[in-house]
Amino acid sequence: MSRRVKRPLARASEREAKRAGKRPAGAKKGAKKATRKAAPLSPRSDAKRRTGDAESPRTRRPPRDDAGDRAANAQAALPTNLPTKVQTVTVTPDEDNMRVDRFLEAHFPGLSFSHIQRIVRKGELRVDGKRADSKDRLSAGQSVRIPPLRLDAPRVASQLSEAQQKTLAQIKAMTLYEDADVLVLNKPAGLAVQGGSGTTRHVDQMLEVLRDAKGQKPRLVHRLDKETAGCLLIAKTRFAASALTGSFRHRSARKIYWALVAGVPKPKQGRISTYLAKEENEEDSIMRIAAHGDEGASHAVTYYAVVEASAQKMAWVSLKPVTGRTHQLRAHMAHIEHPILGDPKYFNKENWR
Repeated sequence: MSRRVKRPLARASEREAKRAGKRPAGAKKGAKKATRKAAPLSPRSDAKRRTGDAESPRTRRPPRDDAGDRAANAQAALPTNLPTKVQTVTVTPDEDNMRVDRFLEAHFPGLSFSHIQRIVRKGELRVDGKRADSKDRLSAGQSVRIPPLRLDAPRVASQLSEAQQKTLAQIKAMTLYEDADVLVLNKPAGLAVQGGSGTTRHVDQMLEVLRDAKGQKPRLVHRLDKETAGCLLIAKTRFAASALTGSFRHRSARKIYWALVAGVPKPKQGRISTYLAKEENEEDSIMRIAAHGDEGASHAVTYYAVVEASAQKMAWVSLKPVTGRTHQLRAHMAHIEHPILGDPKYFNKENWR
């Protein structure tokens, strides 16, 4: 018989012997069960036990404040040594095809939009020794000469002013979707996407309050006209900005607009293909229909479809731009004599019957 059977039997016999008041086999007479006797407390340790191990005020640590620690860490991460000398930066392969203004924002967090426009306009910024526009795209290996800059250190949320806190709340109210890479805003009509002459409040300026501890802020990858309401897609990372910009450039991203127009277009589905050029007026500028070869003329293509109609007075139409020219949809619908109702530039309500 194996030992695995004998050993439990031995334990059983020992238990029976204990119940009968007998010593187990092998146990010595007078042997006692070993017990651990507690060591006597010293007066010092006994006093410490009675007081609940209280620490003296000099050694007691303050309660931990995680939010305060995060704010302190974010503040420590802010750039303190701001560049003031002329610098020459080489465009890396990862930065290939990046716009000049985006390149500056990536390299110099805290550089304001107005400052970028100023150094570009004055010709202080040079690419391979030549003047460049903020919308020009860079190529890997190019040399960018950057003049002395005045940088604003990015702020953390705890440092936002009352006006900036209000701006942050407005952005949150406009947010339709957000994840680690993108932010989708429901832009209202009347709010410009980017700054311009006489424009002091716009989405790009509002995004300043979303700068992170490293000074990076969300990036615009497309735009909507000031008078247009709709979804505005914003990239939160450089990788997302590059991917989304490429999607719009290669037209793999589909954009759909809806508009209420005067009258009912015939046929109910169609394609509008024209050339558009900017026409400057005394007070404003509009896009006019141009001929191929005209100065500043660009080809524009739009598909439209009537979704619903109200008698012959108005129609709800779906618009799909193939190209992305300024005021393209508005100018095209006015061109086929069905302007968007209420459009301050292309709709003449006096001629609407």
